[in-house]
Amino acid sequence: MTFQKKHRLGALPFNEEPFDKSPVCLKVREGVREKLKAVPDWQERLRGFIDELIRDTGDSCQ
Repeated sequence: MTFQKKHRLGALPFNEEPFDKSPVCLKVREGVREKLKAVPDWQERLRGFIDELIRDTGDSCQ
């Protein structure tokens, strides 16, 4: 069975804004990855922190 695009039971986006195709990756200290995964809703919260960090710098880093 082939996958049909725009299928009514297909995956739905989590938010109104689409995500970038390429991810942002960073290295963390040992043990941080496991602790981070234990935080509820950590990805969305981290996106919020990143937006706040960019806003605090005044968008001058482009």
